[in-house]
Amino acid sequence: MHLLPRARNLLRDAFPPLSSVPHVEKRRSKVVDEIVAWCQEHDIELGPRLTHGRLRLDHDLLAQIDEALAALGEPSIKDDLSGLTSAEQAQLGNREQKSVRMSPRKHRVLANLPSADSRIGLVSRPRDFLDLDWRDLALDAFDVLIQIENLDGFYAFDTAISVLADWPRPLVLYRGDSHYGGAFARVAEAWAGTDKAHLYLGDFDAAGLHNALSSRATHLLLPPFDVLFTQAGGEQLPSDQYSLQASLRDYAGRLSANHPLASHLRLLLGDQRGLLQQWFGPVEALEVVPLA
Repeated sequence: MHLLPRARNLLRDAFPPLSSVPHVEKRRSKVVDEIVAWCQEHDIELGPRLTHGRLRLDHDLLAQIDEALAALGEPSIKDDLSGLTSAEQAQLGNREQKSVRMSPRKHRVLANLPSADSRIGLVSRPRDFLDLDWRDLALDAFDVLIQIENLDGFYAFDTAISVLADWPRPLVLYRGDSHYGGAFARVAEAWAGTDKAHLYLGDFDAAGLHNALSSRATHLLLPPFDVLFTQAGGEQLPSDQYSLQASLRDYAGRLSANHPLASHLRLLLGDQRGLLQQWFGPVEALEVVPLA
């Protein structure tokens, strides 16, 4: 039986009040009962500290628990394991708590960048796809952020297109999924403070526009409107996205009638037609559509 993170948190939270009072009362609950069972398993006598309705925590009891933890090679109660990497947790004891550790991909992004030096054993390609810690990116070195929603589109994306002529140093990142998702939001937040363009390339549907707006993108990358109008269909606008349309209608209502995005929103929200990214056509034909 292990002392689980929530039990550790409850015990750790007792230290501040114990600096001014002799003991702290905790009402019986599932987590308190876990502490009681752990103490009993490790021959820690609770005695009058334990009643039907509460457990009394004091310095002596916490010291006994810490002594038992040390004998097991586990971290002290005062060691907060949450947010630490596996290696950092290992420095504190032999107990890894995966449920509270820092995810190995918390700060990782997938970048599509120009190839650097050739690598032994690998075919040279014009673009490299790199797993990076976003904190190692010098954002000042790039003049536009390009966020790509779909992984296949990310791998196929070529920056040598006319629509990017004004941005010769693009930072192309995959928006993310269950593996790469947490860190992109941090990049987007940091990028928003640069006042530089942030282009979103993803499905033309309610979720795609919602993602673009929530990530503070400034523009969409879309096929020409006549292509979009011809190719878009109702079957490419999933019904489970209807709940996202209310906020998009509010957004559309704040745009002027001649705004470049207005006709796109009428197609999406009025005609109820969308278009998935894989049917956008050649990337060379994409156009930039401002969001604001």
